[in-house]
Amino acid sequence: MAYRIWLMVLTVALPLLGASEGQAQERAEGDRAAIAAVISQQIEAYQRDDGAAAFAFASPAIQNLFQTPQNFLDMVRRDYQPVYRPKEVRFRALEIIEGRLVQKVFLVGPDGVPVVAAYFMEQQAAGDWRIGGCLLLRDPAFTT
Repeated sequence: MAYRIWLMVLTVALPLLGASEGQAQERAEGDRAAIAAVISQQIEAYQRDDGAAAFAFASPAIQNLFQTPQNFLDMVRRDYQPVYRPKEVRFRALEIIEGRLVQKVFLVGPDGVPVVAAYFMEQQAAGDWRIGGCLLLRDPAFTT
């Protein structure tokens, strides 16, 4: 159930307003390292079971949805095992999809199954980046 709610949040992730897709992509490329750092630090927090730190990287809408770091960590532990305990993490393309900035990350979960996590990124008023949702996709390069 929480997984469905988490996916619904993706539909309210804020688009990059006031810019063409090309301009938005160019602006996002300048923040590629900051975006990767946010995702990496959140994954590191999961590995330490530090719900408060992981929760801090979530967008205000996600924080509002889950209310507490423990609720958030419980959902990730239950529904996002490849993100919670990855054996491998490799950053892929940074894309604009339907007006939303999406960082794709290749992950191998604890079960050895590869997936791509699509992180929907949101830039805050202060300029920092937060994670506004995550969708796990089977990596077509590894499906049988």
